[in-house]
Parts: sequence; C-alpha cells; structure tokens
Amino acid sequence: MTDRLYEGADWDFATLQRIHDACEEIAEKELGLSVYPNQIEVITAEQMLDAYSSVGMPLYYKHWSFGKQFAHQEASYRKGLMGLAYEIVINSSPCISYLMEENTATMQTLVIAHAAFGHNHFFKNNYLFKQWTDADGILDYLDFAKGYVAQCEEKHGRAAVEQTLDAAHALMSHGVDRYPGKKSLDLRAEEKRAKERRNHEETSFNDLWRTVPTGRTKSASLLSAERRRALLGLPQENLLYFLEKAAPRLQTWQRELLRIVRHISQYFYPQGQTKVMNEGTATYVHYRIMTRLHQTGQISDGNFLEFLQSHTNVVFQPNYDDRRFSGFNPYALGFAMMQDIEKIVTDPTDEDRAWFPDIAGKGDAMAVLRDIWANYRDESFVSQFLSPRLMRHMRMFHLHDDPAVSEGIRVDAIHDERGYRRVRRVLARQYDVGLIDANVEVVDVDLAGDRRLMLKHSVLNGALLNEADAKRVLQHLADLWSYDVSLAEVDASGLVLKEHVAHPRVMAAAA
Repeated sequence: MTDRLYEGADWDFATLQRIHDACEEIAEKELGLSVYPNQIEVITAEQMLDAYSSVGMPLYYKHWSFGKQFAHQEASYRKGLMGLAYEIVINSSPCISYLMEENTATMQTLVIAHAAFGHNHFFKNNYLFKQWTDADGILDYLDFAKGYVAQCEEKHGRAAVEQTLDAAHALMSHGVDRYPGKKSLDLRAEEKRAKERRNHEETSFNDLWRTVPTGRTKSASLLSAERRRALLGLPQENLLYFLEKAAPRLQTWQRELLRIVRHISQYFYPQGQTKVMNEGTATYVHYRIMTRLHQTGQISDGNFLEFLQSHTNVVFQPNYDDRRFSGFNPYALGFAMMQDIEKIVTDPTDEDRAWFPDIAGKGDAMAVLRDIWANYRDESFVSQFLSPRLMRHMRMFHLHDDPAVSEGIRVDAIHDERGYRRVRRVLARQYDVGLIDANVEVVDVDLAGDRRLMLKHSVLNGALLNEADAKRVLQHLADLWSYDVSLAEVDASGLVLKEHVAHPRVMAAAA
C-alpha cells in the first residue's frame, strides 16, 4: 500500500508539497494535462474576503467600491449568511491558487486538484484564453496599474481619480474587443508603452478636433458622414477604447486610466463565456484525481468520504420548483456533461452513436475531453455535446413566455424525441455572449453642431435596456465625453423604440 499523504485533518507545508506532487503525477501522467507552473498561497478568511472584493486579483489599484464590497461580505460572513470559497485561482503564469488556512488536509487536496490542475489546464489551453489573455504579463501589468493609480491620486487628487474610475467601471462590460483581430499587444509591453504615450500627444485625437469648424463656415468634405466616421473609427462597440482615443477634454492621465480598466476588462472577457466548461473541467479533474488517490491508498476511506460530501454539495442541482433554484449550477451541468462525454467515448449506446458519431466509441476519453476543453466555449459546448440521456436525467424542459399569446407561459419542449434539439438549442443560447450582452455601439458624433455623441442599441427579441441602469451608465459616458450623449434603441427594421439622453456633469477638478 502506498504511504498516506496525511493522517486526519491537520496539515503543514511539507504536507501540501506532498499533496501537490501526488496530484501533479496523476494530472500529468494519467490525465495528460498541461499546466502553468503552480504557486500555492495559504491565506486567512479575512484575506479571502479581501480577494473577493477585488475580483480575486492579488494586485489591484485602490477604489472605494472594493472596500464597500469587503464590508458587505465580511458582515454577511460573520453573521453566517454566506460561506467562503475553498479557493481562488488566478489565470497567470505561474498560476496562483489561494488556499484557506482553515481548510482540512482533505479540502486542501481537493482545492489543489481543482484549481492548481483543473482550472490551470483550462486557462492554459482553451482557445479564448489564448486569444485574449496574457498569463505571463498580467501580474506585472496589475502592479503597474496599482502604482499608476496611486501616482494619479497623489498628483491630481483622489476625488478626480475616483470619478474617472467610477465612470470607467460603469462601462467595463462595453470596454472589450470581441474579435481576435483586434487583440492588443502583450501586457508586458503596455507598461513601457504607457510611458511613451504620456510623452507623446494623441495625434489622431488632436488632428480630429483641430479641424472641427469653430464658426459658421462648414467644410463639406469634413462634415461628410463617411469622412467623419472614418476619422472616428465608427461604428465602434468598444466604448472605453473610443473615449480613450476621441473624448475631447480628457487629460492624458485619464486616458491611461481608461486604458487600464479596458485591459483588465478584456482579461476577464473569456471567463464570462466559459463558466460551465471551466468549472466542469476543474470539477471533473478533481474528481478523477481524488478517486485515484483513494484507489492507490494515498488518502483513507474517511478522507475520501469527507471529499465526497464536499463534492456532492458543489454539484448539487436544485429542482426548478425548489426555492434555491436560480438556473443551472455550472458545476453540476459542467461535471455531468464531462462524465457523460466520458461514457459516450468509452461505452456508447446506439443513441450515442447516432447523436455523436465523431466521438462515440473512440476509446480515449481524456484525449476527447482535452480537445473539447481547448476548442469550445459554453454556448458551443452545450450546443454540440448535451446528450438526450443527460437531458432525461436532469429532466430538462423549456418554458416559453410570450406576452402576445393569450395562454402566456407554456411548456414549449420537454426531454423527448421531439424536444431534445429544441431544449439543447435554447439552453445553449443562454450562454451566447451575443444575446447576454447588449449590443451598443457609437455610431456618430455631431462635429459641426453641439458635438453630441450618438449611440445605438440593437434590440433583440424586443428586450429594451433597463431604464434606470441605462440612465446611470449613460450619465457616466456623458461625463467622460464632456458633451451630450444620446442612445437610440433600434429594432431589426430600423424603428427607434426608445431614446435616452444624458448631459455631462462637472468633473472633479484635478489638484
């Protein structure tokens, strides 16, 4: 029998090293995983709360919203209204995994298997993270951003910096490029380029505003829609990028702050599209590793039962009529799909062969799973690999709520021969970033008149923006633009369904 990695619940750092090495051997030799170097850090509950408040980043600039979030979560934790995650993992190289010091040895083993190998492999190999994130440069860039914000606060005053960051944070979800061809340079180069930008005027910005007429005389060539939009790079869906380059009154340090927020927003862009896959991968990996450690006698029966209890809680899926139901648990759905794919590959039924001819009976489950983990996101993953067997097992169905229909809510599809494809298609669309995020673009600027910034929201399925949220975000946009901003909500036929207008407020004066 192989020697135990630990006995009981206690652990020390030598134990963590043994656990890591044992997990690494299984992950690399048996599962074929490829990971960044690991950096394991043990932190307190308060430090975990602090990491929560700054979206898990070990280095981040200061902002009042992080303190507010910390105070709220700490109060909830102390009152027993919320628990803490067992871990936080950072998509960086080395891959940083935070472990709670209160965890037992079994929980530390689970966390290392889940985060340091499951998430780590997914971060390193999935195509979205390869296209959009720079794991080697993110920590250095965050360190630069933290220092730069502190310098701005010292030089220009905290109020002015916070007001700019408030506005930038409000626009974060509209501060990303969605097409790989627009990917920026690596983040390690950004710090050097930032210094160069501070010593060099934004030539496109200056040329644009210098040619704007100041009197009644108007140049037809300048004011032509085609030339105007070409100068401004319109239409433009990345609002932070547009403001950084074209807002007429922003100072150089404010443009750099917008750029920092934009880069950080881009860093998180793949994570919003891979929640089911990322958590499903990590859960599947930790289950395989923990099971193997138990089979080889490296953890005891009691330790394995402790693991199974935690694992069961993680993959628990409440029924639709349960008060705790809030949609599909990404851990539950992702893990169930990974196990289902393993069965399709190794022991397929006739139904599996009909639905998945490319992978059914292929034999090497890990090779198939590694390929899927590398080449899909949630929407395409569900659309391609959700099986009829799993739909039956999870008793999936689709409710259709159409206000134009007299009967209102009705069951539109169930898990039967007629409903399988519809249920799968509808569920996949819930993870489609094109439907989740509002499609808002800058379409024009009135250069010859009041310099109003004009935006368009392309309405899908009649879903208008929440009026209160639209008003607040548009106000931040107007503050950065420094002139009026209008937003038209337009349907597919070009009909304007609603229009919003915001006027700029006076920005806090720099010190």
